[in-house]
Amino acid sequence: MKQLLLAGGGHAHVHVLRALAAQPLPGVRVTLVTPYARQMYSGMVPGLVAGHYTVGQCVIPLAPLARAAGVDFVEDALVGLGADRGEARLAGGTARHWDAISLDTGPVMDRDALPGAREHGLFVRPIETFVERFEAWRARAAARPLATVVVGGGAAGVELALAMAYRQRSAGAPGGRVALVAGGSVLAGFAAGVRRRAVRALRDRGIAVHEPAASAIGADRIVLADGATLPCDAAVIATGASAPAWLAGSGLALDARGFVMTAATLQSVSYPAVFAAGDVATRTDRPHPKSGVYAVRAGPPLAASLRAWAEGRDPAPYTPQRRTLYLLSLGERRAIASWGPLAAEGDWVWRWKDRIDRGFIARYGGGSPPR
Repeated sequence: MKQLLLAGGGHAHVHVLRALAAQPLPGVRVTLVTPYARQMYSGMVPGLVAGHYTVGQCVIPLAPLARAAGVDFVEDALVGLGADRGEARLAGGTARHWDAISLDTGPVMDRDALPGAREHGLFVRPIETFVERFEAWRARAAARPLATVVVGGGAAGVELALAMAYRQRSAGAPGGRVALVAGGSVLAGFAAGVRRRAVRALRDRGIAVHEPAASAIGADRIVLADGATLPCDAAVIATGASAPAWLAGSGLALDARGFVMTAATLQSVSYPAVFAAGDVATRTDRPHPKSGVYAVRAGPPLAASLRAWAEGRDPAPYTPQRRTLYLLSLGERRAIASWGPLAAEGDWVWRWKDRIDRGFIARYGGGSPPR
């Protein structure tokens, strides 16, 4: 039998698993290798931090999905890839051989890019680790006022800063402060109306915004690029995604940042038996932001491309959407909607986001159904 290896339990692969449960691939043995037995859905993490969700409401169990699809499940991490040999090396010390491999491992964060971050920072990825360590932050914040600094002015940084500030207020922890080190403009790349609403939300909730980038993190302070220092009891690192280090030795064609370059069929431009979707991949024909929204949409075309490979057909090209709906939570049950140049804000946007997120989780057998 042909061997298909699914590496990573990301947003696109959960759809692949559901598609395989409905219709298995003929003559193919499929194995899922992922370091975690569940997918922690990134879109609900700010709501979890704010206290609106429990952990159980934000996860998709992967083993039951694999079992329903007749897919072998291996809880391990991919640490090496030889595209020319059809080999994947796992953290546990074993090697897996494949005829085709699909990568949906997501991005990582460079722990050494910011001096002191490895020792003193709370990184938002891997999300599993972040959620575990967030519980320690919550306990500390309940015991005494904390100076929390979120590093990163993108959507993740803004949402987490607002969520942590709300969690402190709602838990009755007076005196705690949250600051945002944006490293430039807040939500750069979003429409002006979205940025204005986000900046106002941060200001109204007492979150100080610092545009200079962080240059170093210490045990009790953060040093900014302009030489200023901020008191800091907890530094949350929500900077941009990096490519996994093992891609550098894979033999695959990579973009300037080290991500897998893929064509319209979601196949590697250098090895057509390698498929990639989500944040680990870069479309050469239609580059787009690394966002869970695109990863979710890539699920159905990835499943179709893998089926075409199994049946000896040429995969069909996939055209990602040009505009994407972003729903950014504001700590309390309120959110901003962003669609191209358009922006809206309100409690109704949060209810809309809540229904979408709960629906996504429920579709794959996790969480609880939409209210």
